[in-house]
Amino acid sequence: MTADLQAPARSLGSWAIGVVGIAGLAAIIAGVYVSREALAAVAVVIAVAVGIGWPHFLRIPAKKTLAAVIALPGAGSALAALWAPAPGYLDWTPGFVAVGMMAVFVVQLIRGTGQAQRLESTLGCCVGVLLSCLGAGWVAGARFNGVREMLLVAAISAAVALLAGLIRWPDNVIAPLCIVLAGLAGPLAGLVLSDIAVLPAAIFGVVVGAVLASFRRLVTLRGAPLNFAAALGMGLAPVSAVGSLAYFIDKLLIF
Repeated sequence: MTADLQAPARSLGSWAIGVVGIAGLAAIIAGVYVSREALAAVAVVIAVAVGIGWPHFLRIPAKKTLAAVIALPGAGSALAALWAPAPGYLDWTPGFVAVGMMAVFVVQLIRGTGQAQRLESTLGCCVGVLLSCLGAGWVAGARFNGVREMLLVAAISAAVALLAGLIRWPDNVIAPLCIVLAGLAGPLAGLVLSDIAVLPAAIFGVVVGAVLASFRRLVTLRGAPLNFAAALGMGLAPVSAVGSLAYFIDKLLIF
């Protein structure tokens, strides 16, 4: 009976990650066009989902405890980005990252199982905390200059890279393809949807494509089939990371 219940989870593949990621991007864009509060709520949900799924992706012990340790700083970072006074929208984010990482070390020190995986678990969960907190960039970007089209361009570039990553070709072919397609999608979307300059949009697309290609490589290196929680975490983790990329590229190259 147990094997039968686990069989559907084992059948999940890279397509599930792509579907989850695109659904997350769609929710973010919907939040952008509804209100900043709605966007912050979406960012909190994504942080919680990353927290739940990341320990499953890493296949480490103490999943429930580490899920809370990863999710709570990300949720706090998103809410802080909503309420922080301008222009320091992400001023609280490093603090939440630091608290989350310290909590990871504490959990790893006191837990009694999986001692052989303690170093890998610590490093992997610290990365999870960082990814969870980076989702606050979506909220900060929406507040920064009010140009919703830039976030839409960011989401389109990420969606194109995610779709390219679903192609069952070797990584050494897919990685350049993700970068090229995302680099083309950014300026095309910018020209069609707004008056965003071509060069910043292209740079953003290339960076997003490279980031998402690296996440695809992580899935390939993992090797083992994914359950739903693992697909949820890996699908939304790069979406969270793209939020801060969009904010900083917008701030450095466009505004």
